[in-house]
Amino acid sequence: MALMTTTPPTAILSGGIVRGTLDAGVRRFLGIPYAAAPFGSNRFRAPQPAAAWDGIREAVDFGPTPPQLPYPGPIGELLGSVRIDGDDILTANVWAPEDAAAAPVLLWIHGGALERGTAALGLYDGTRFARAGIVFVSINYRLGSEGFSVLDGAPRNLGLEDAAAALSWIHREVEAFGGDPTRITVMGESAGGAIVAGLLAKETSRALIARAIIESGPLEAQTPRKAGRISVQLAKRLGVRPDREAFADISPDSLLEARRQHAAGSSPLGGAPGFQFAIDAETLPRSPHEVLPEIDTPLLIGSNTDEYRLWFPPAALDGISELKLLAARLALRIPRAAVRAYRAEFPGASTGEIFGQLATDVLLRAPLTRLAQKRTAPTYVYEFAWNSPVRDLRAAHALELGFVFDRLDDPEAQRLAGPDAPRELAAEMHASWIAFVKTGDPGWPVFGPERRTRVFDTISATVPQRRAAGLDLLPG
Repeated sequence: MALMTTTPPTAILSGGIVRGTLDAGVRRFLGIPYAAAPFGSNRFRAPQPAAAWDGIREAVDFGPTPPQLPYPGPIGELLGSVRIDGDDILTANVWAPEDAAAAPVLLWIHGGALERGTAALGLYDGTRFARAGIVFVSINYRLGSEGFSVLDGAPRNLGLEDAAAALSWIHREVEAFGGDPTRITVMGESAGGAIVAGLLAKETSRALIARAIIESGPLEAQTPRKAGRISVQLAKRLGVRPDREAFADISPDSLLEARRQHAAGSSPLGGAPGFQFAIDAETLPRSPHEVLPEIDTPLLIGSNTDEYRLWFPPAALDGISELKLLAARLALRIPRAAVRAYRAEFPGASTGEIFGQLATDVLLRAPLTRLAQKRTAPTYVYEFAWNSPVRDLRAAHALELGFVFDRLDDPEAQRLAGPDAPRELAAEMHASWIAFVKTGDPGWPVFGPERRTRVFDTISATVPQRRAAGLDLLPG
């Protein structure tokens, strides 16, 4: 009996032909350049077009990962990283149904505080979305100093510009994979959610987006002076000027080492400044938190109940004193009444837990709530509330990803959720995200004046937004 062979799928793009793989009805194409390598003469410059190629380009492996360091300390045991050497870091990966024709498209943008992460993580495999009839695309973009420095003589927000270039590439090329360029949903988590917000704030990019999903993403860009503090401090540490010429003379590894020393002991909630978007006439004229209330793009947005617990293990929370809580309250302009309201909402919580909840609600939950309240376009809000048994993470930052991708068996998901996370909840969330991508309706009512929120838990429910009394007292 003769063995059946499967012909590898190909796609004809404007730059040439790519050949991928086919598995159980899903075509996969990896490591396709959407822009030229951002090194050499292209370093600290806007993304440039990728060169065309002759013949057939094999698209069976992920492209190189952007320069970055692995996560340090305890968080490094929870969040994995992948390193693939090489310069062609601006690449896209596509999963498409074998029979796709005018299918909806989902662009996934990974998180990592704008300085870590890669599309090559197994957790971000797009197979399950493709099996649901969606053309799924993931991308890499410049990170850290390479992507978000504020330097004299260099464009700003280069990592965001990379994502904009990738979105334009998808709009031009996705029909070759069976996708509909008028039905692109852009989705991101954490820093990836911030990039989604940044794309929506840019008029040229927004025109290419049909719908958007923001998971636990900061929404505010900073003044160039504030966003540039990290570049100034790194330049001082390296003994150079904060300009393109000086930084281009420093190797990526040396910049990473300077950042490692600079960030020692810091977290997203305190310490040395991190990388942020800069308001800039060319690349980001207005902060996303100002633009998103005005636009008509349907939006699915939310956060996790205990975001802070990813960054603060129990021992660190136990070490936060009333004095530190007072200092944080004054620095963030949080009124005493808000602290009292949070203590009432979280009876029995330690001082450190109240500190963490306040800080992450100021960063994430309060801004997304104000955004949802101001918008007239369809806006769907969720809260992920399932408690992980791992290290008392509860509903920590990034925990929802294994559920959204319906990949609870993936080792990366199990680092955060353990081996026995509820598969029914993963199926429910995955189906809701698919429904939004396909129809614009995830299956629960818009936020509206009633502040309706889908709370995802072992038993999910749509309820008025929880803990609203304290939330409304936070500064904005």
